[in-house]
Amino acid sequence: MEKIRYFFKEFIPEVRGEWKKVTKPGRREVLQTTVVVVVTSFVFALYLFAADWLIQLVYEKTFGLLGL
Repeated sequence: MEKIRYFFKEFIPEVRGEWKKVTKPGRREVLQTTVVVVVTSFVFALYLFAADWLIQLVYEKTFGLLGL
């Protein structure tokens, strides 16, 4: 019974208070963060591509020199 009382007397009012503080992002903010995510993903993709290519090159040269 104590948990139910706590839920209705404290928890629900606190949730309502916090919910009033929540703001929705505007169209411009959503667009800006989307662009940041896409550009960052592209940069990381290029970095990983270059790192993979370099590792493969070193691997092939090393084993090529060893005759394996």
